[in-house]
Amino acid sequence: MGVISALGESLDASHTALVDSICGIGASQLVKSKHAESLFFGEVKIDNEKFKKRFNINQPGVTRTTLLALHAMNDAIADSGLTESELHSYDTALIGASTVGGMCNTDELYQDAKSETVGSDYISSYDCASVILFAQKHFGIKGILNTINTACSSSANAIMYGAQLIRHGFAKRAIVGGADSLAKFTINGFNSLGILSPGFCKPFDKERNGLNLGEGSAFLVLEREEDIGSKKTYCTLAGYCNGNDAFHASSLSEKGEGPYIAMQGALHRSGLAAGDIGYINTHGTGTENNDEVESKAMMRIFEKVPPFASTKSKIGHTLGASAAIESVFSILGLTNNEIYPSLNFTTPIDSTGLIPATMPVKQKLQNVMINSFGFGGNCSSLIFSKVS
Repeated sequence: MGVISALGESLDASHTALVDSICGIGASQLVKSKHAESLFFGEVKIDNEKFKKRFNINQPGVTRTTLLALHAMNDAIADSGLTESELHSYDTALIGASTVGGMCNTDELYQDAKSETVGSDYISSYDCASVILFAQKHFGIKGILNTINTACSSSANAIMYGAQLIRHGFAKRAIVGGADSLAKFTINGFNSLGILSPGFCKPFDKERNGLNLGEGSAFLVLEREEDIGSKKTYCTLAGYCNGNDAFHASSLSEKGEGPYIAMQGALHRSGLAAGDIGYINTHGTGTENNDEVESKAMMRIFEKVPPFASTKSKIGHTLGASAAIESVFSILGLTNNEIYPSLNFTTPIDSTGLIPATMPVKQKLQNVMINSFGFGGNCSSLIFSKVS
């Protein structure tokens, strides 16, 4: 695994921040937006030039989204113990996810379009697929390549897609994950929806008033069990499901049909009962619709809802990267038998009464669930289990 977010640029730094209940959300230092002084963000405090120097990148037009992806992917490949021959094998797939992609350079592309030049360095990098295309060349990956954009469930679906490629014999291993950067394009878009919090987001709180946007990247390496050998193994991807309730372009149905389908389907594939889940890393955006609906869906499935929390209270909503980042955080909790709390919670929602974990807890865990719900009703759930 490899990860970078507002909590740190490595697995160890992230784990320490999670254990210490650190919040990475705050005032922006790097975002170029008129909202930078009035809103809080989960920002990675490393500028693009430092990233480029780190990876010896001199090509013009390389976006911040791509740089974040390279950082997490580089760490994941190193952590996985993949050999050079395995990395460059046609049996190694690369499945990435992004919603921002090159849109973080919309202003630069627009300025170029107004000029009298024959083209722009940002044209080829504007497409969200440009992130994984660049990474493919950078790391010399030759296997199946794909980019998934299903809004906030994107990297959950990338993880599923990689697992399916392995399951059906199209790959022996898959590098899966996602990356997204903060950008004026998405800040203005979410602001127009009226769902950005003027302060710190408060997932599952009665007085929740919106989300904080964040940025980051995470990648994981999936391999067939019979091919792992002596390599370090964190856990098993035991279950996964994507479901779509097609209810609304940006809202979930009142009963949470999409979240219910995703969670129930992941349980079915895993062969586990609802009571076997020891922790849920919720989608938990801090918006009025999501938190109440996700709570109701959990109550439909679980006779007693297990401990749950929202990582977005610590790093903000990282959009297409969120499921991959939150999977890494949840796997850290699973392997260390730790539950990391939600922040900023005081009062439960009247209609549900559910209270997220608010203190760090040491608890033996066997199975954890990750929820990621995207625009258009595209809902996904993953289940990770300890290796038996």
